[in-house]
Amino acid sequence: MTLLDTAPAPTAAPVARTVHRDRLFPGDRAASYVLLVLLGLVTVLPLLYMLALSLQSDAEVFAGEPVLWPAEPQWDNFVRLFEAAPFGRFFLNSLIMAGAITIAHLVFDPLVGYVFAKFDFPGKRIAFVAVLSTLMVPFFVRMLPIYAIFSNLGWIDTYQGLIVPFLMDAYGIFLMRQFIQPLPDELIEAARVDGASELRIYLQIILPQCKPALSVLALLTFVFQWNEFLWPLIATSTTEMRTMPIGLTLFNQEYFTQWNLTAAGALILFVPTALFFVVTQKFLVEGISLSGLK
Repeated sequence: MTLLDTAPAPTAAPVARTVHRDRLFPGDRAASYVLLVLLGLVTVLPLLYMLALSLQSDAEVFAGEPVLWPAEPQWDNFVRLFEAAPFGRFFLNSLIMAGAITIAHLVFDPLVGYVFAKFDFPGKRIAFVAVLSTLMVPFFVRMLPIYAIFSNLGWIDTYQGLIVPFLMDAYGIFLMRQFIQPLPDELIEAARVDGASELRIYLQIILPQCKPALSVLALLTFVFQWNEFLWPLIATSTTEMRTMPIGLTLFNQEYFTQWNLTAAGALILFVPTALFFVVTQKFLVEGISLSGLK
């Protein structure tokens, strides 16, 4: 008898038994779906009611009873909206203001963020803290001196008066600095060894890596400036320079409000931001996921 004959036979490895959690608790998944559907309805319900309100007749609006859907949808309310006020000009003013400020943020904020993230210079920390400290100062505090300066320059009721105060933003600089800082320094050093200029390094190496952060910055900036109310109200004095949020106040009279026309204007105000979100949604989700990994 050999050692092979006396050796114990190898035992089979235990088979791992994995049971999907949904098979054990099928009700949890169904309850999650029900909860998500209910939350989605709560989120969408105000938008649906605003759509119904925009299609109501004047009699239904002033009846004093809520109408979930008008008996005869008044699609001509959107035509009446543009006949009652120059909403085409309001829309153009908002588009110029929000678009120009968004482009300026995409140009200046990542550039300043790149300098704070990858360059060393005397007073860097003090300068960065000074930039962040502007976040602690409310716009109401800066509004009066800005208005006085622009009034002396003759910029009140002009496009530059609407755009210039928001060309850069401390939050955008901070966002881009935090996104650029973890990028490997070896890429930059290798490009410098190959003779690439600093501008070429920034445009061809840094910016392509920042698409998710740039998309987030563009979306947040555009939505905020598109809905901006206070500064356009103060910085404009003629009807031709009003923006969409200011134009909606034209239907608020002393004793009544034309809610159907106001809701129609609010829907038009909502469309560009929704389209912007649809276009940048992919990069927005990617930016959020990368931020979570970092």
